[in-house]
Amino acid sequence: MLLTNNLGYPRVGAFRELKKANEAYWAKKISAEELLQAGLKIREGNWKTQQEAGIDLIPSNDFSFYDQVLDLSLTVGAIPARYNSLLNKIDRQYNLDLYFAMARGFQEGGVDVTAMEMTKWFDTNYHYIVPEFVKNQEFKLTSEKFLSEYNEAKQLGIETKPVVLGPISYLLLGKEKESGFNRIDLIDNLLPVYEEILSKLAEAGAQYVQIDEPFLALDIDDATRALYGKVFEKLAAAAKGVKLIVATYFEALRDNEDTAVSLPVHALHLDLVRGENQLDTILSKVPASLTLSLGIVEGRNIWKNDYENSLVKIKQAVDALGKDRVWVAPSSSLLHVPFDLDNEHNEESLPKEVKNWLAFAKQKLAEVKDLAVLADGEVDAATQERFEANKAAAESRRTSPLIHKPEVKERVNNITDEDAKRTSGFDARKAAQQAKFNLPGFATTTIGSFPQTKDVRKWRADLKKGAITQEQYDKEIAEETERTIRLQEELDIDVLVHGEFERNDMVEYFGEQLAGYAFTQNGWVQSYGSRCVKPPVIYGDVYRPEDMTVRWSAYAQSLTNRPVKGMLTGPVTILQWSFVRNDQPRSTTTYQIALAILDEVQALEKAGIKIIQIDEPAIREGLPLRKGDQQAYLDWAVRSFRVSSSNVDDDTQIHTHMCYSEFNDIIQDIAAMDADVITIETSRSQMELLDAFADFKYPNDIGPGVYDIHSPRVPSTEEMVNLLRKAKAVVPAEQLWVNPDCGLKTRAWPETKAALESMVEAAKILRAE
Repeated sequence: MLLTNNLGYPRVGAFRELKKANEAYWAKKISAEELLQAGLKIREGNWKTQQEAGIDLIPSNDFSFYDQVLDLSLTVGAIPARYNSLLNKIDRQYNLDLYFAMARGFQEGGVDVTAMEMTKWFDTNYHYIVPEFVKNQEFKLTSEKFLSEYNEAKQLGIETKPVVLGPISYLLLGKEKESGFNRIDLIDNLLPVYEEILSKLAEAGAQYVQIDEPFLALDIDDATRALYGKVFEKLAAAAKGVKLIVATYFEALRDNEDTAVSLPVHALHLDLVRGENQLDTILSKVPASLTLSLGIVEGRNIWKNDYENSLVKIKQAVDALGKDRVWVAPSSSLLHVPFDLDNEHNEESLPKEVKNWLAFAKQKLAEVKDLAVLADGEVDAATQERFEANKAAAESRRTSPLIHKPEVKERVNNITDEDAKRTSGFDARKAAQQAKFNLPGFATTTIGSFPQTKDVRKWRADLKKGAITQEQYDKEIAEETERTIRLQEELDIDVLVHGEFERNDMVEYFGEQLAGYAFTQNGWVQSYGSRCVKPPVIYGDVYRPEDMTVRWSAYAQSLTNRPVKGMLTGPVTILQWSFVRNDQPRSTTTYQIALAILDEVQALEKAGIKIIQIDEPAIREGLPLRKGDQQAYLDWAVRSFRVSSSNVDDDTQIHTHMCYSEFNDIIQDIAAMDADVITIETSRSQMELLDAFADFKYPNDIGPGVYDIHSPRVPSTEEMVNLLRKAKAVVPAEQLWVNPDCGLKTRAWPETKAALESMVEAAKILRAE
């Protein structure tokens, strides 16, 4: 029988139990013990679910209260010096207060420390806390979470496979906080802690340990490639008989195949979804001592596996290696998909036919088990029945009239280069826009959303339940919008927003109004910390049946003489933050969305909205991981943004927003988007991210974020002034706008008002200077 292997499981809970517990703890409504119990309950449920599904290699230490990279930073003692005042709060298991301070910042009892940087986990919508390293960094074992969770499962009678992010990938995911060294050179300092981790797990009786090394599937230099063998020789020696599994994912090994198969480990995991043809080249290189874990079930999307296609690949591996050396697995951790399709009951938002094409985390476990049984050849009646149902679902999806709209396809085919160009260059547009708006230097604005209080969320929930009428709901939203407009006027913000109180999510809101989309009730996926999103499902051709945002934007503009931005989400971000159909190129789907957004842009302009923000925070996230694949993506991603934004008057000002990304390697393409104003996250990096725009001499206007909205702390005016002075030192003052890092949806009103008062005051100080 082929063994079944799972790399990781969602950890927020089927109904976001972890989110609720975390936020209650942060609000001091529950104790640390109650939070720890909430985490334990989720872990136990996850382990039992996998055990009942017949998974042989069940992961532990894949759970996290915030982020698995942050967990490892705490485990190995990579704690930045600014948190020294919190070190007395350490315990040997979770170190909660210090841990959350590193993730969110801390401002209490006279202690005021900023959070660590946060950025995207490879090309996913998950975010991790970036490790910070200094020259001659010392590491020491500071947390034994990996051991305690292994022992928890063992006490339940479940043998698990502890998961640890590998030392090379961990260092490469971090950043140097001072000059004069390369973080990878810290490997000799770090390895003893890994050896201690493996030694403790061996003593505890662990049979397998999974070491994640995603960088093995990326472009790495020869020195790093050579380092892998040396590092794993030491890890294998420290493991004392524990079978090591190296897990790669999100890409094919390609030029790293020889390195990967030569590592002194028991098993190597391959992503056969992103690298579907890897077996053709790697099987002949696999030594007799190595087992392959086949990542055959998609770990990042929610479409049912095509059993017939998967069985062909499994047979290819079995024919070469034998059944004993082939495991069946998801392509990556299931962190990136929702918990359980059985929790979806609304056929209006998720039609029965579309639901039959889907599989969430629990269903993917069943797919892994089915494929192992089918590949083994001794198939029981129930498995055979599921095989036939799988084939029927695949055929239904190929032929369904729900999916294909010829008029939408034709419109995409008719896009020309002229459709992706503004009428005039930026200088002419800026003059026309300044004549229209007469904005001051260091113009102030926000990124779009304002706090969504419990009342706002309750109105939306009551409307869905029928507890209030549409008229009652609209009245509440109108009053909240007017309050927000008046507040922004009082704060003396230059370009206002309507607050987005009618919106549940910046992608889901648009998806609900676009054809070709379906929606889940409980399809929650972790984005970072307690932040969960419910990505819509693109199952068919996308188009815009009617106006989506005009009503509330126009209403807000009617309340004030100051310009109000129309707020839209860009085509690449709508694509990236949805579960995307996999039966046509992603570029085709993106162009369909771009045309739908263009229709909305033109409707806003017609309604008198002359500043329009088209957010593209995910454009960097969608960049392929291998450099050789990136330009093709950037070409269609940039073009799709331009299609959505170009067919407007010169005096219509187009903004875009991006957050938590490094821009150095794509700055030329960011400039090619030709937005009049780009706003970016820069506060956590202390304006370091602005260097790319300065070095490139970015031609259009820039709004570097002056405070971190993902932290509850309120920065001072002086702190923001210092950041703006840093910005002014590298970017001409006439190009600078002043704004927060991101939208304010998740913040509370008191801290929002205080921070914005400081922000406006900082802008006025810079104007005076």
